[in-house]
Amino acid sequence: MKLTTFTSILGLLLTIGFVAYLDSPYSFLNINYSYTADQPVIAEPASIQPSEEEPELVEKLEKTEKIDGYIVETYQEYEVYRDQEGNITEEIPTSKMDMLKYWDESGTSPSVEN
Repeated sequence: MKLTTFTSILGLLLTIGFVAYLDSPYSFLNINYSYTADQPVIAEPASIQPSEEEPELVEKLEKTEKIDGYIVETYQEYEVYRDQEGNITEEIPTSKMDMLKYWDESGTSPSVEN
């Protein structure tokens, strides 16, 4: 009984060790892949200026309602175009609308919806 338990545990440990070796970068399966960089990577900061052609997407709060003890906020997405100085030249509403619903803490208890 003890010999079979010892053999089972030893087999399990050998299997886990072999799987760990196969997963390592030193195994024969991963010998063609490099996991280290020969040259250090240097990141250079880039300054990005908004162009007149690409709009910025902005969500704006349209309305806030109180419905069945919940506060419901409705947001509308807008395409905002800016000039070279950063001034807003045009705002165009898109078809995307988001609604945020949360329980009003001043009320008693939330209603159950099915």
